[in-house]
This record gives sequence, structure tokens and C-alpha cells, in this order.
Amino acid sequence: MSPVLKNPVLEKRALKWIPLALAAAVTLAGCARDGYYHDRNLDYTEAAPAPPLVLPETRNTQRYRDAMPVPQAATQGTRVGKAADISPPHSLTVGSGLEPDYVERRRVGEQSWLVVAAETGTVWPQLEAFAQSRQLGVQESNANQGVIVTSQATLRLQSALRTGSSEVRCEQNGQTQSNCLDALEQYLGARSASASASSSWTAQRLARQQTLQMRQEGDEWQAVIPQPIDRVWAELNHYLALDFSVEGQRELLDTSADNYEFLVEYMTETERGRNPLQIVFSADVRRMTQQIRLALQPSGDHTILRAINASERDFSADDQRELLERVSGYLR
Repeated sequence: MSPVLKNPVLEKRALKWIPLALAAAVTLAGCARDGYYHDRNLDYTEAAPAPPLVLPETRNTQRYRDAMPVPQAATQGTRVGKAADISPPHSLTVGSGLEPDYVERRRVGEQSWLVVAAETGTVWPQLEAFAQSRQLGVQESNANQGVIVTSQATLRLQSALRTGSSEVRCEQNGQTQSNCLDALEQYLGARSASASASSSWTAQRLARQQTLQMRQEGDEWQAVIPQPIDRVWAELNHYLALDFSVEGQRELLDTSADNYEFLVEYMTETERGRNPLQIVFSADVRRMTQQIRLALQPSGDHTILRAINASERDFSADDQRELLERVSGYLR
């Protein structure tokens, strides 16, 4: 028999793969559990909560406290338990003219306050820093209630109507302190650049539990808003002035703070959807707007928003609901 020739090059290549194969076998063996690869999702489902950390009573309470206190004001306000199936609100996209600034002012009569496009947990440290930087003489600071009492004014923080936003008031004996509010608006506005860039987008997201609901009373649709009428009117007044400014489609004609009403000129979805053939065989040779009153009514701790036809044109229940959904979308 002829001798078998060995190729040293092939032997060296084969030997190079042996350590790699051994390492892979050890690695795969370590990742297995009960003969299967370790699925880490099971670790989360089988995890049990650990007992909370308890600090000793002898600790220095001035040294150990909440690093980032979250005011309970973030959860204030009644929530409707069961909401109707309503369409999502119109997004306040960039360029629409409706995206909120970081700090905006609201006013009803003699009362004024600020709306900040951030959660109360984000705004609270800024209020504390404002009081300290201005040396206002803090007499009481309660993060749970969202209140800072100073020798000059009382700062109050609570969640706003729109999800992800906050309201800040600067008052003394129930009256707005204009100088304090002006200084606070300037202070918070200067810090808008360092605030989370997602604040305005957070305000656009729908909460898991709706802050309002649509209900039908006979042939009439109503929006039920679980907030005081003054706050609702101020918010609607701000956004209607911005959004209802398109001639021939939607316009804000008049406002009445005393009666909590708005008079608008509006083209309904039904009218916008008329095709040319329907227009030709109708009394109107073009698509038309109509006047509608948006009226707010107090109902306990809730506010009722109604859309009342103020013209001779037809205004169906579907048209009514469509307009109410658009307007109430400002408050979510």
C-alpha cells in the first residue's frame, strides 16, 4: 500500500477550529435551563416585589428626604369612570400654530395663571428654585399639596386640563399677584430650553383614562368636562382664538366671558363633504358656513359644553358631535 500523505496546512487549519468549538459549547451550556435556552421573559413574569426600603427612625430628616418629590397635585381632578368611544383629538403638530409654548398665560376676569407644558413633578423643583433665587422668604413648602407659602405671595401648582401640562398660580388672599406672576413667567420661560424637549409632545398623548366624555341627551350631543367652568373657558378661549382663524371654514366671531359662550362661523364635515352634483341640485351653489354658539354650563364640579345652532341652516346631531369633538380635543 502506498503511504498516506499528510498535508500540514490542513492540519493547522483544523486545529484552529477546536478552541472555538469548545468555547461555543461552554457558552451554550451556560445559557441553557432545563434543556432549553434561557428565556429571560420568564424571569420578569416570575419576579416577586421586594419589601420597601425603610430608613431608621434615628436618621437625620434634614439630610435624608425625597430627592425628587412628586406633588399629589399631579393626580388632582375628577376622572370620568367610563368614557364614550370618541375619536382622538387633532394633533397639535409643529407648524399648525397650536403647539403650546413652554409657558403660556390664561386669564378669566381678574384672575390670571400660567400653563406650563410639563408635568407637575418637573415644574415643582423650578418653583422651589424660583422662590429661593428671589429670596421670597419661604414660610412653608408642601410638595404633596403643591403649595409654597412665602412672605410676599403663595405659589400653587396643580395639573392642567391638558395631559402632561401644569398650572401655576401666584396669589395673595385669593387675588392674583401680577408682579409675582410676571417674574415667574419670565423665570420659567428662560428655563424652557433646558426642559424636556418632549414636553409639548407629552401633552398631546391621550391619557389612558379620558378626562371628558361625550353623551347624548335626546337629539343633542354634549361634552362633559370634569373641571370648573372658569378653567375650561380660559383654555377654550385660548385655542379657539388660534384655531378658528381660517376664513370661509372656521372663524371665532365673538366671546362672552360673562355668559361663558363663544360665537363661531363653522363649515361642518357634512357641508365640506358635499360633491359637485349635490351642490348643483341644492339651493346653495357653493359650500357654506353657519353660525354656532358654543355654550358652557356649570354642573356641580363638571362643565357641560354644548353646540347650539344660531343659523337657519340644518345642523344635525352628527354635525353637532363632530364640532364638539374638535373643540373638546383642545382639552386633552
